[in-house]
Amino acid sequence: MKKEKSVYQFKITLKGTKPPVWRRIQVPETYTFYDLHVAIQDSMGWMDSHLHEFNVVNPKTGKLVNIGIPSEEDDYGSRVLQGWSHKIAKYFNMENTKATYVYDFGDGWEHTVVLEAISPREADRSYPVCMKGKRACPPEDCGGVWGYQDICEGKHDFQEEYADYDPDYFEPDEVVFEDPKARFDQNFELV
Repeated sequence: MKKEKSVYQFKITLKGTKPPVWRRIQVPETYTFYDLHVAIQDSMGWMDSHLHEFNVVNPKTGKLVNIGIPSEEDDYGSRVLQGWSHKIAKYFNMENTKATYVYDFGDGWEHTVVLEAISPREADRSYPVCMKGKRACPPEDCGGVWGYQDICEGKHDFQEEYADYDPDYFEPDEVVFEDPKARFDQNFELV
């Protein structure tokens, strides 16, 4: 298997969190948007139990496209391209650095994804890698940004469920990245 030559460094910031929850990760140039989704899920601490979508400008057309998991039910009138069929290198470059990543359309977790650098691959390093970050990812299904703020302030309706949650804790060395292909095979056996 051919090794990638470059890595893409992204900063992912969860919108609406104060102080902000963010991660800095590096991923191989060969990654698809689905692979990037898995890396974001793993670095943030999400459980990958909801739909997701990237909104990014196609540099060839200048138009905003939606990349994620297509649905036969087109609720919002926009076509969603298959994340596993589109490489990040075709969309991200140092002139086209930003995207929005939405996870869990019910809670509406929006992330700003910014390409910070494209660098040569370090021969002795495995990718992806989480380089840095701040604050714990909000608990899954807590009610979006408003529920998260309530947890941080100790006034969530189900606060006792979050007794062990420490919003300030994050350790990049504890991030474990799963294999995107294995996750895909597990989640999309019939695709």
